[in-house]
Amino acid sequence: MSATPPAPSSPPTKSGPGAEALDRFFHLSERGSSVSQEIRGGLATFFSMAYIIVLNPIILSAGQDKFGQQLEMDQLVTATALMAGLSTLLMGVIGNVPIAIAAGLGINAVVSLQLAPRMSWPDAMGMVVLAGLALLILVASGLRERVMDAIPGSLRRAIAIGIGLFITLIGLVDAGFVTRNPDSAHTTVPLSLGAGGQLQGWPVLIFVLGMATTFVLLVRKVKGAILLSIAAMTVLAMTIHALANVPERDWGLTVPKPPADALGAPDFGLLGEVSLFGGFHEVGVLTGCLFVFTVLLSGFFDAMGSIIGVGEEAGLVNEKGQLPGMGRILMVDAVAVAGGGAASCSANTCFVESTAGVGEGARTGLANLVTGGLFLLALVFTPWATVVPSQAATPALVAVGFLIMAANVRDIEWSDPTLAIPAFLTMIGMAFTYSITNGIGLGVLAFILLRAATGRLREVPWLMNAVGVSFLVYFLLHPIEQALGV
Repeated sequence: MSATPPAPSSPPTKSGPGAEALDRFFHLSERGSSVSQEIRGGLATFFSMAYIIVLNPIILSAGQDKFGQQLEMDQLVTATALMAGLSTLLMGVIGNVPIAIAAGLGINAVVSLQLAPRMSWPDAMGMVVLAGLALLILVASGLRERVMDAIPGSLRRAIAIGIGLFITLIGLVDAGFVTRNPDSAHTTVPLSLGAGGQLQGWPVLIFVLGMATTFVLLVRKVKGAILLSIAAMTVLAMTIHALANVPERDWGLTVPKPPADALGAPDFGLLGEVSLFGGFHEVGVLTGCLFVFTVLLSGFFDAMGSIIGVGEEAGLVNEKGQLPGMGRILMVDAVAVAGGGAASCSANTCFVESTAGVGEGARTGLANLVTGGLFLLALVFTPWATVVPSQAATPALVAVGFLIMAANVRDIEWSDPTLAIPAFLTMIGMAFTYSITNGIGLGVLAFILLRAATGRLREVPWLMNAVGVSFLVYFLLHPIEQALGV
């Protein structure tokens, strides 16, 4: 069920044969969409996740491998934009869903801070490729799709809501509206409002105005509300930055000002710099398998949560709670994981920020052609790709977080504690641990435990039990490594 169902539109027969072909290929009319909706949605998704072009290279370049080598920033920018563009286009054409793909946050930190220090960069990226190949096998066998189908409806809705809370927190943190209290403060409160409990600075004002503008436009049912807000706040941010001399560090990764260089030449030097099995030689077979398992599990459930969340919000799930074409969608995601490793930009996966495009009306893969095309344009227009500051884009995440919750919270079976408690843990787990995978893991384990405690363990599908065992290993990975001496 979608929170913002678009008004049904007629097939664009009067727009020429090109529009008719797009309608037939992407099923625009069937899904109640239109070319203009898809374009707006594709733009909104890109501007909501364009930060990854800068952030992923920063995370990866901050790490050093076993031999003290660091990856080049320019090469990482090229690899990140290239794989995001190609993977997103592939998802649009093959999966026909408005789910964009880029380098996954969290997985890149694992690669940079856990894998690379134990081996060379090509070895670490080889581990990512192997995880992607394992995902391909799971998809080809149908096992990955069956795992998703085995999840109860209430838990699936909780996953969508958890993602809504998660992206809301991402938006608040990225905008500086919520900040982390430093450990040196010796406080039990990890987060606070603004800086030191107060909202300070022009950038935060841009976010507040953007959030207000977005909600007002949504309430007024203005078409293009999210995209209009992003555009208006970007212009306002550029004006304020020019007139008020705001320090660039206050804006974060993206500064709202015209870049010094309009174009930048891409550097493809990292593509193909991969050693599939060199990491096992460096750390041993057991540790290597644990590394691959960590990347595999994170990629598996991060993507699963994002797909469920976007699919629910877009109204693409059927009466059985299933997303049509799931096999193709999961296959593209697995290819993206392996492709990200092969390009040395870490595993690529489905992005929850795609909900920004869904909130703008995107319902098909046509939106991905817009988003993916913009990522590819960023190869040469990288200086312009980060003109939109996070304070202008993140109000979209807050608004979409609300829309997701409003669409799903009433459908959870709150009267059944064996479903309600796992749903609750799933929702808060994603936001409070800043991880989709952790939230799903808490929900799955709680569901199995409570069904067993009430004598209903036989009702739990065997695949759910297998997933539960995997999550036990995931959560207990550190003591397992200590026990095994790895």
